[in-house]
Parts: sequence; C-alpha cells; structure tokens
Amino acid sequence: MIYAFGAYELDLATVELRAGGTVVDLEPQVFALLALLVENRERVVSRDELIEKVWDGRVVSDAAVASRVKTARQALGDDGKSQQFIKTIHGNGYRFVAKARAQRPATAVIDSSTPAPALADMVQRLDKISRPSLAVLPFRYVAGDERYATLASALPDELIADLSRLRWLLVTARGSSFRLRAPEADFGEVGRLLNVRYCLSGTIEVSGERLVILVELVDTHDGAVVWADRFSGRIDDVHALREQIRSQVLMALEIRIPLHEAALARLTAVENLDAWSAYHLGLQHLYRFNRVDSGAALNLFQRAVALDPTFARANAGLSFVHFQSAFMHYTDDIDGAVDRARRFAERGLELDPLDPFVNFTMGRTYWLEGDLETSLSWLERATDISPHYAQGIYARAWTEALAGKTLDGRDHVDLAMRLSPLDPLHYAMLATRGLTHLAADEDEQAAHWVERGARSPGAHVLIGAVAAATHHLAGNSVRASFWADNVRRRIDSLTREVFFQSFPIRSDVMRARVDRALLALGFR
Repeated sequence: MIYAFGAYELDLATVELRAGGTVVDLEPQVFALLALLVENRERVVSRDELIEKVWDGRVVSDAAVASRVKTARQALGDDGKSQQFIKTIHGNGYRFVAKARAQRPATAVIDSSTPAPALADMVQRLDKISRPSLAVLPFRYVAGDERYATLASALPDELIADLSRLRWLLVTARGSSFRLRAPEADFGEVGRLLNVRYCLSGTIEVSGERLVILVELVDTHDGAVVWADRFSGRIDDVHALREQIRSQVLMALEIRIPLHEAALARLTAVENLDAWSAYHLGLQHLYRFNRVDSGAALNLFQRAVALDPTFARANAGLSFVHFQSAFMHYTDDIDGAVDRARRFAERGLELDPLDPFVNFTMGRTYWLEGDLETSLSWLERATDISPHYAQGIYARAWTEALAGKTLDGRDHVDLAMRLSPLDPLHYAMLATRGLTHLAADEDEQAAHWVERGARSPGAHVLIGAVAAATHHLAGNSVRASFWADNVRRRIDSLTREVFFQSFPIRSDVMRARVDRALLALGFR
C-alpha cells in the first residue's frame, strides 16, 4: 500500500519514503514510526503505543521517542514549530495531520506467474461473484454526546458481519475498509483500492435521546448515489435501526434473496447499549496488536460481559485477548492464558454457535496446543458460516501451512489477501505465503515472502525469526544473520522451544529443518 501526501509517497511494500520519486533515506525505526502515524491518522497515537509497536515494548526514554519524531519531521521538511505533518498532542502522543490518500501499488500483491490449478479455479470463482461487491466505511460522528461516538465504528462493523454472511454479495473485510474514512475518502479511489462496485458510508448524530443516521450507497464507478436514506429513533433503538439499514441496503442493490437466507444473515442483537459500545471499543484496541492495547481490550470486553453475560461476541473477544497473550508470550502463565482462551470461546459457542467470530476464536485456541486438525475444523466452520470472512480464511491458511497442506494454504492466503488488500494483518498473510513455500521445500520463495512480511510495519518478532530461518535454509547467510540479530535485539529471551510453541509445525521434516536453522543462528 502507498500513502500519498503533499510531495511525498510512503510505500509500505518497498519500505520507502519518496519525495518527487526520489527515495529519502530513513532508519527502519523512523519509517515504522511514520507508517504507524500515517495509517492511524484518524486518531492520536500514544507514546505507549509507539514504544510497543516501534520499539517492541522495550524501555526507552522520552528523548529517544522525541528524537525519532524529530527525524521523521526533518525527512518531510517539517519541524516542531510548524508541525504540518506530525502534530504533538501534549500529554497524549502524536497525530499525523496532513491529508493522506491511499493508493494501490503498481505491482500485484499476489505472484500468479505459475498459479496452481486450484488457485486459478478459485480466482475464477471469486471473479464470478464479484458483482455486486461492497465496501462499508466507518461512519462519521458529526455531533452529540461523546459517549456514543463508538457507534461510528460499531454500526458499520456490525453491517459488515451481517452482509458477509450473504453468499451472493462480496463484502470487503473490516481490516481493509476501515483504513479509508469519509470525508477524506474519494469513492472512485475506494473502488479502485478495494476492487468494489459499491461503497456504503454514513453519518451519525445524537441529540439528547434521539439518534439520527444518514446512510448513502454510492456507485464507485461514476460517483452516482444509488440510494440514500435517513433513519431516526431513540438511542436505545439502535439495533432496530441497524436491521432497517441492512434491509434497505439489500433492497437498494435490487437482489432477490430467499427470506430464510435473510434471516440467517441477522445477528442476535445484544440489548444492552453500554455492553455493545464497550465491545466495539475493545475491538478498536484489539486490532492494534500490542501489549498495551491488548490490556485495554481485556478490560473493555470484561465490562461488556459483566453488563450482558449473554453477549456471545464479547466472550469471543475475551478469548481472542487471552489467545494473543499466550501466542505472543505477554504473560508467564501460558497455561492459564490457554485455558481462559478456550473457556471464553466455549461460552461464546453456548450463546451463539453460528457466529463466525466465535467459531474463529475457538479454532485458534487449538493452535496453542498444537492440535492443528481440530483447529482447522473450527476455522472451516467459521468460513462455511461466512464465506468471505477474510480473517478466518487467513487463519485457515496459516493452519494448513503448518499442517503441511501446502496448496490449500497457498490458495486460501491468496484469497484472504484479495478479499482484504489493505488488512492490518497483511504482514502475517505474506509470512503465511512464505510458510506454504517452506512446507514445499521451496526455500528461495519462502525467504522472499517471509522477508516481505517481516519488513512490513507492525510485524511481530516471531515473523523475524521465521525470516532468519528461511534465509538460512535458502543459503542467504547475510540476511539470515541480519534477522537473527534483529530478533535478539527485540527480545533476547526467544528460544527454539518458545518459537515452536507458537508455530506447532506438524511435519517432522519441516520442523527439524527449521530447528536446525535456528540452532545454527545461535538460538538456544
């Protein structure tokens, strides 16, 4: 992905900042900091989040953070006085304030020069169902009590979940569509970036107890408004309004669907507005993938469950947080985190067995025990319920790669990248593509894909370890040493045992090859 602002282009794929086509030299930390601010330009990024993402949570001084911010400003011809690009929000953090426009890179994300037959078939099937295609953008909160501002993310998120269950409609994943926010988003550019024909956006206003939602469906090819409507009611009626909007979108697309399919698409609405808001605030923290925000998400999901114990997705959110804690070793009590991840996923299933997110969280708990077959069965169930659930498709691909199902994994990760081309987990998808090549003893290709993932902003330290191992196996000793040193600087406690707890490779041959590579690179 490329972000254009002023005379500059920030290219996340090539890890380059360009001014008028000329590459501006940047240290990796400065590039990562700038990328983090640009990608989250709709909000303030706290100092804690900067440290967690850019310095991997290591203890650093305020002066070190300020130094990197100063360097980023200098690279943009900015300074601490004018702050045209990076603004200091005293006591809170930093925010990228220049107008930035997302662009799709010139080169394709997926290398299809030698596609497997199954992949070619899948691409053809995807092309056939690509009309109609829809992206739902975050709504704008234009006025009202700030307690309800989360509705601007919560309503479109719920709509994405609802509409994704419809097999005839291709809906872009939240991770991609939420990168593009109105009013800065140009609908024609949204169509090109996300490869969709239609875009749904809206505004929300709360006045006292009254809630007013304006929704607009636009044809991205010509900018024409296909349909627009105004919904109003009491703030407590938000779930009924959500269902009205969903139904009206279906009518606006003029698609005839069986009534029972429409009924299946409906989610069980939680009745407690405070619980619902807490859950969606938790999601905002959860998808930032760092220790600090993981703790914030935990508190918010706990609050949602306390307010409404029957809220299935809030229980699944707790499962996700504890999975993340165990997978990334945010805690010393790994067994306890695994147990809690499983317990909350089971509770979510008791409450709503047909929710794809709940089934997804259940499947991932089995990763932590190395039970890939059971994991895969739950992930398949999640994607059967919601065929275009990109996060579930990616998780299936990761599981299949570790289980040695090379072609299945490759097909699915390519499909996930196509369904969600701007996903914040794109780095993990690239690394998963590399794992499918590693499973097939295609070491050069594996090193190429994992390198791309490891160099992407936001990639966690375990991706760096995979990059070190794949480069060693491919005979690239310089790159292997670079990534091994990078991993040790970020976390000196990473051992081969810890690595294989997170990456439970099924194939004895593949596991032995990776183990020997890590041993040769000095990992205990």
